[in-house]
Amino acid sequence: MMPAQGFGRRYMKAFLKGFFVAVPVTVTFLDQVACVARVEGASMQPSLNPGGSHSSDVVLLNHWKVRNYEVQRGDIVSLVSPKNPEQKIIKRVIALEGDIIKTMGHKNRYVKVPRGHMWVEGDHHGHSFDSNAFGPVSLGLLHAHATHILWPPKRWQRLESILPPERAPVQIEEK
Repeated sequence: MMPAQGFGRRYMKAFLKGFFVAVPVTVTFLDQVACVARVEGASMQPSLNPGGSHSSDVVLLNHWKVRNYEVQRGDIVSLVSPKNPEQKIIKRVIALEGDIIKTMGHKNRYVKVPRGHMWVEGDHHGHSFDSNAFGPVSLGLLHAHATHILWPPKRWQRLESILPPERAPVQIEEK
């Protein structure tokens, strides 16, 4: 009877030791390197959720790639919503600081993106709550760069950073 009790204690001690090491490592990884997220809504169609309300793509979000606020025009990014800090939104970067963009429904026809900001839009124009509604977004709200579609399996692919030609900035500031 005693050996079984000793085995149980050793097993439990090893389990707890592993648990208390694995949890902080996992939390740090998910916070600093990458995580996965389900994309809901139609704002990024056809790039994401092309099946409409019948499907939700799951994407890989790379935190590491945006740690220095380095984004490119055409990147699909996750950011904290400027209107609701409890919510994350996913949009395409259209313009960077210094660029002049021709807006679609914004109060001003042309906007020069201020320093430390970016202009983001959903791919499904008219069905997206984006910079055309709330203006340029601070780079400080940047959460992650969406790099791959992980689910559903038939849609598994790398997400390309493509800027639609019709949404290119009117003037790009050279750095």
